[in-house]
Amino acid sequence: MSQPGDFAYNVKQQADIVRIVGEYVKLKKSGAQNFSGLCPFHKEKTGSFSVHATRQFYHCFGCGASGDVFSFVQKIENITFPEAVRAVAQKIGMPLPKVSFNSPEEAQEARQRGTLLDIHERACEFFQEQLRKPEAAHAREYLAGRGLAQETIERFRVGYAPDSGFLLRDFLKRDFDEEALRNSGLFSWKEPDADGRRPTVDTRNSEPPLTADRRPSTFYSKFRNRVLFPICNEAGRVIAFTGRTLSTDEKTGPKYLNSPETPIYSKSRVLFNLDKAKEAIRKLDYIILVEGQMDCISVFAAGFHNVIASSGTAFTELQARLLARFSHKIVVNFDPDTAGAAAAERSLNLLVGEDFEIKVLTLEQGFDPDLFIRRKGANEYAQALRHAPKYFDYLIERARTQFPVRSPEGKVKAVNYLLPHVQRIPSRIVRDELANEMAQKLGIDSAVLRQELKHAATSRSTQHVSAKTDAQITPAERILIRALASAGEIAAGEASTSSRDGADDAFDPARQVRFALRDERLHEGHAAEGLLEQLLAAEGGDPMSLPLSESNRRLLAELLLKDHEELTPELVDGAINALRRRGLERRQRELRSKIAEAERRNDSASLANLLREKIVIDRALGSSTSAPEREAFATSSKKTGT
Repeated sequence: MSQPGDFAYNVKQQADIVRIVGEYVKLKKSGAQNFSGLCPFHKEKTGSFSVHATRQFYHCFGCGASGDVFSFVQKIENITFPEAVRAVAQKIGMPLPKVSFNSPEEAQEARQRGTLLDIHERACEFFQEQLRKPEAAHAREYLAGRGLAQETIERFRVGYAPDSGFLLRDFLKRDFDEEALRNSGLFSWKEPDADGRRPTVDTRNSEPPLTADRRPSTFYSKFRNRVLFPICNEAGRVIAFTGRTLSTDEKTGPKYLNSPETPIYSKSRVLFNLDKAKEAIRKLDYIILVEGQMDCISVFAAGFHNVIASSGTAFTELQARLLARFSHKIVVNFDPDTAGAAAAERSLNLLVGEDFEIKVLTLEQGFDPDLFIRRKGANEYAQALRHAPKYFDYLIERARTQFPVRSPEGKVKAVNYLLPHVQRIPSRIVRDELANEMAQKLGIDSAVLRQELKHAATSRSTQHVSAKTDAQITPAERILIRALASAGEIAAGEASTSSRDGADDAFDPARQVRFALRDERLHEGHAAEGLLEQLLAAEGGDPMSLPLSESNRRLLAELLLKDHEELTPELVDGAINALRRRGLERRQRELRSKIAEAERRNDSASLANLLREKIVIDRALGSSTSAPEREAFATSSKKTGT
C-alpha cells in the first residue's frame, strides 16, 4: 500500500485511473464521475465494472474485484505490486527510482521473473547469432523458401537452435546458475543412475557435465536443430519460444515444439504478435486471428499489422478476454482443413460469449494464409478479408455442407447443429433475423423454426449480475456511510457539501457524523455497524483501501460510484436523527419485554426504574405512555418510596 511521501503514493496521485484502465477496458461515461464497461476479470455480457474518476478506484459488482490503479495493473498483468507501480509510472512518464518490495517473498518472486526475462533475452540473441553462422545454412534456406525477407526475420527476431544440446547451456551458464536455467523451460535433463552410469541421450557434439560427486549429469537444450520464433509479452519482452524442426527424423519430436509454462509464460494468457499488433488493432478497430507463427508473420509482412496468432488451435477464453481489451471486431482465418474448421468453430463459441462481431475467412482448399499471400499476393488477401462472411453465415453454410438439407433428417440435423450457437446470442432481434435467414437457406418453415429458436432461447443459460446490497441497510445508514467516506474528499476540497447559513466554517459531514456516532454509538446494532466502525477508525484517507469484507466493499463501492443528492446539513441531520429514533424504538421494545418480565416476578424496584426510563423514551419519540403503565409506575413508586 502506498503511503504519503513514498514513490507509489506520488505515482498514484498523478495517475489517471480512467486512462490507465481504458488501455485495457473499453469504458463509457455513466455518471458525473463514473465510467463503466465489461469486467476484464470475469465473463459477462452486461457491464458491471465501474471506475470512479475522482476517487480513483474501480469495482466490479459481478465478481467483486476492487482496488486502485496499482491493484488493477497488478491483477490484469499478473505481476507484483512493485512491478505494477513501475508499470504505471512508465505509462505516465515518471522517472523510476530503485525498486523496493513489501516482503522477502515478493522480492524473490520479482528477482526470479527478472532473471527469467534476462535469460530469454540472452537466449534470443544467441539464437539470432546462430542463424547467421554457416552451420545454419539449411535454416536460412527454409526461411527463404517460406518467403521471409531479411527485414522480417530481424523484426521478429527469428533464430536458429543448433544441433548441439550444450552450446546454449554453455553460453548462458557464465551468467546464470543451473537452478535459473532449469526454471527457464529452455532445458531438459536426466539424472544419473544410482550406479553413476550416464543416461543415454542424444545431446550431440559435447560431453555432459559432472555432478558434485563426479557422476555425469545430462543437462541439455530443449530446442535443437529448429528455427526459433520468440514469443513476447504485451510489453515486447521475450518470454518463450516456438521451435519448428528442420529434421526429417521421427525421433526429433513434434514438428512444432513450444516452451513449457514458466513463471513468466502462461500459454492460455498470451497471443503471438500482440505486442506489435495492438496499436494497429486500436487504430483499425478489428483483429485478424490466424493459427500459427508463420501465418501471422506472413500476414504482418504483407502489411496487415493487426494480425495475431493463437498457439496452434488452442484458443482460450482468457485470450478472448485479452483481445476484447483492444477491439470487439474480429476476422478468424484458420486453415480450411478439418482440424482448422473445428478450431475455428471452438474459437467462434468463445468469441460469441465475449460479444464479438465475428467474420470467418475461409481460403481455398490447400491454402493457409501464408501460402495464399505468397501465391496470390496481399491484394487478393485484402479482397478476401473484405468479403469474409459473418460468423452465422459461415455456420449455416457448414451445416448445409455437413447435413444435406434435401431430406427431413438432414434438416433436423442442420438445425440441431446450429441451435447451440443460437443459444449464445442474447439479442432477441438478432435471433429473429437469424430465424428468417436459416429458414430460407435450410428450406424450413419459418414458424416451425421460430418455435425451435424460442425454445432454445428460453432454455439458454445466461449470467445475471446483481448489484443489490443487503436490504436491511437503511437509507439513513447509507447517508452516514457516504458522509464518513467524504473525509478524504473534504481534505482535497472535492466534496459536494453545503455550508450552514450563518456558520463561520464550511459544513463537514464527516466531522458531524463522526462526533454523533462516537458520542452516542448510534450505529451499534444496525446492519452497517461493521462498515461504519471501520470508517470511523480510519478517519479519512482512501476508504476503498480499507480491509473490508466482500459485502462491505460492494456496498461502499455502490454508494461511492452512484450519483447521489448533495450531503447538506439537513440531509445528514435527518440521517443521524433517523438512527437515533431507531435506537430509541429498539430500546422501547426491549423495555416492554423487561417490564412484562418484572411484573411477572412482582419486582417493584426494577419495574419502577424500567417504567421511568420508558416514559422518558416515549416522550422523546412523541408517543404517550398507556394508562396501565402509568398506574403500574405509580404503584411501584409507592412500594419503593420513589
